[in-house]
Order: sequence, then C-alpha cells, then structure tokens
Amino acid sequence: MNLGPVPRPAALADQVIARLRAEITSGAWPVGSRIPTEPELVERLGVARNTVREAVRALAHNGLLDIRQGSGTYVVATSELAGVMQRRFADAEPLHIAELRRALEASAAALAAERRDDADLRQLDTLLERRERAWDSGDKEAFVAADATLHLAVVASSHNEVLTALYADLGEVLRDFLRADVGPRLRPEDHLDHARLVAAIRAGDSERAAAEARAHAFHCRFRTTPGAAAG
Repeated sequence: MNLGPVPRPAALADQVIARLRAEITSGAWPVGSRIPTEPELVERLGVARNTVREAVRALAHNGLLDIRQGSGTYVVATSELAGVMQRRFADAEPLHIAELRRALEASAAALAAERRDDADLRQLDTLLERRERAWDSGDKEAFVAADATLHLAVVASSHNEVLTALYADLGEVLRDFLRADVGPRLRPEDHLDHARLVAAIRAGDSERAAAEARAHAFHCRFRTTPGAAAG
C-alpha cells in the first residue's frame, strides 16, 4: 500500500490554539471562567469564525475547555494533563485524595524548608495573608482559591520542577476536594492556621514543615480518622 504524506494541520488554527492556550496557562482566563464569545474572539484575533471554532473544539477535546450549549465555553483545566487528571479522579475516594495530598505536600514542604529563598518567603507571607482575608470574608470560593494558591506556592518553594508541575496539574482535583470538604459555608471550628507551616519553612525546619503539611492534608470530614489531624 502506497501511503501519501500526512496532511499538516492548518498553521493558522495552530496559532490560534497556542494563543488561547496561553490565555489559560497564564491565568488570564482562570479555571471556572467563561472565555470570550466566538464573535469576540473572531474580532480580537482577526481570523475567520471557522478557525476560532476549530481551535476551541481542539482545546475542548484536550480537556482545557468545556463547551456548554446556551451558556458559553468555560475553562476547566490549565493544561491537557490537568484535564485528564480531573476526569480520571473526579469520582475518586476522598480519603485517597487526602492521602495523595499528604504525600505530595509533606515532601514538598520538607524540600521548601531546605531550598526556599527570600522571594519564596515574601510570596508565602503575601499568600498567607490573602488566605486569612478570604476566610474572614466568608466567601467560600475566594477561600478555596486562596488556600490552593498558598499550597501551590509551598510546593513551588521546593524548587523541584517535576513535583511542582505534577501538583499544579492536580490543582482542580484538589480544589474540588477542598470545596466538598469545607461544605456549604465556612465555619469557625473548621479554620486551620497555616502560619506554623510558613514559619517552619522560614526556619529551615524540614521535619516540622513536613509534619505541618501532613496534618493539613486532612480536613473536617477526617477528624475522626485515626492518626489524622484536621486540616
């Protein structure tokens, strides 16, 4: 059988896909947000409607976007792998997600205590303060976002690119877990102070940092789990 050359994808569509992906990965279009409408994208990008449609469908197929008829198109993941992770673990046992968090975050916190620099510490201080303000506001979604961002910053302070990328790709899975764990509203008895974790990282105490992170992995529903701290 004489096979001919494989057709190359349209370069213009690839460029539009890259532009849209960049808006997602940069955080300009955060997870949960609705992207501009098709006519708006056509006007902004200066390309044909079919090209925009092809790019959006490609990103939806890869798991970054969700096309909802009558509502719009929403960002559901920040990378192709993140989309796969969210679909794969959507129905995972909550305890198993907590155990995964404990393993990743404890290891990362220990490394962060050894490797953090001044910029990391300034970032952690800023995000810790933002988390506390979000809690005080009573806004559940703001708190979930602030808490997740602080934990990601701790992992990033490990300066382990593989660990950080893996944790980031699990981000929406972990945020969904936290939303369910917090429940319909923020309750005073569920508040967990993360200042001790940041202090241990600042002090370079890897053992204490790991212990704090290990405790944080378990939230309200696991308070009665043997050996698990609320977190």
